[in-house]
Amino acid sequence: MFRAQVVFFMTAMLASAAEFSGDAAFAQTKKAVKFGPRPSGSPEIAKLQAYILAQLKTCKCEVSEDNFMARTPRGQVAMKNIIAKFPGKSGKAIAVTGHYDTKLFPGRKFVGASDGASSTGLLLELTHALAGEARTDDVYVIFFDGEEAVGEWSFADKLYGSRHLATTWRENGMLAKLKALINVDMIGDKQLNIKREENSRRALVDLVWKVAADLGFRANFVQESINIDDDHMPFVEMGAPAIDLIDFDYAPWHEDSDTLDKLSAQSLGIVGRVVHESVRRLEKQ
Repeated sequence: MFRAQVVFFMTAMLASAAEFSGDAAFAQTKKAVKFGPRPSGSPEIAKLQAYILAQLKTCKCEVSEDNFMARTPRGQVAMKNIIAKFPGKSGKAIAVTGHYDTKLFPGRKFVGASDGASSTGLLLELTHALAGEARTDDVYVIFFDGEEAVGEWSFADKLYGSRHLATTWRENGMLAKLKALINVDMIGDKQLNIKREENSRRALVDLVWKVAADLGFRANFVQESINIDDDHMPFVEMGAPAIDLIDFDYAPWHEDSDTLDKLSAQSLGIVGRVVHESVRRLEKQ
């Protein structure tokens, strides 16, 4: 009888640990796009925030809201980082991050399928993939608000959510516990082409590229380099190990034609599987 109970328990545990699904990530990306343009402080982003929070309630994670006021060229704007935590036991932490806002283009219909929605969809699906797994380290899945500049990209007008959280984590000691931060942005392009970001921690880039090669995705994680200022940079500048995964070779960038038909579930699945496996390997270090 005892043996049967153990077998049942182990089978249930295996069943609860889900592999990352590109189809599910694409479905979540589609949900985000349906809210329309979602600049920080808008009614539409508030609806997406409520949706993200409702989705996270279905996962076995601790959810917190990091609310703050951002000083922007258009005045004070209320912003919200949303944080899902999967607790571990080591005292160390791994974070997977991305933004869910879209760039403000008054009078335009910019829905940001790749630029904002794809990272949102990937992160939502990742929370479901992580939910059934035993954890060594604390794993955070973080949805950043305010990645986009409200006006023109500048030192003060950019990366509001990540700058706010990096400063908070430095002040409360959390930054010192961080093993790695993996930021994803614009990762749904049908022609997926992710280059090695030059500001990222070299050892972390090597690990992720090794995972991609092991999983058969060498063609999508290429050896060319690119220099990108993105949500990983506030953490990089404070000395934390961070990496940016971005497909910036994307013709509709910041165009109204950044729509769902340019994306694929396969691309989301590739990046999601690489990120998921990278988290697992980082926990073994």
